[in-house]
Amino acid sequence: MLGRIVFGMVDFAARKGFVTPAADDPSAQTAKHRARLTGMRGETYAYWYLRSKGYLMVARNYTVPGLKGEIDMAGYDGRVLAFVEVKTRSVAQGETQPFSLPEEAVNAEKRRNVGRMARQFIRARRVEDEPYRFDVLAIEMRAGARPTVRLHKGAYTS
Repeated sequence: MLGRIVFGMVDFAARKGFVTPAADDPSAQTAKHRARLTGMRGETYAYWYLRSKGYLMVARNYTVPGLKGEIDMAGYDGRVLAFVEVKTRSVAQGETQPFSLPEEAVNAEKRRNVGRMARQFIRARRVEDEPYRFDVLAIEMRAGARPTVRLHKGAYTS
């Protein structure tokens, strides 16, 4: 219930798109910084979106020292532990689609890294007997419009 309420507020705030820094803003000078801001906004939006869909989140930005990769979010969708990879893309004004779909960024190497991290997560939390799956949540942000969200449950196996 709380997830739906908070997501309603977040979604309302995003009705005209996420605010992006102006080009003359010194903090927005690098493309890497803008991409990081887009990712953080997307992950926050994704978190509340998933909560509104009934996910019980148990971890965000999970890493293991010495291993490459990160699990963006892990949570229970019913009795299934879902490892969620969030990909966010900004669509330039006047464009109808991003240069590439966010889902396409989850390539074989990314799936392998997330799978390795998921096995570590499962061992560390001692939930070896629980069912799990890998989801991809794609978010496209357009200036002046609500984000477009696509949730792919069981998008791949590892």
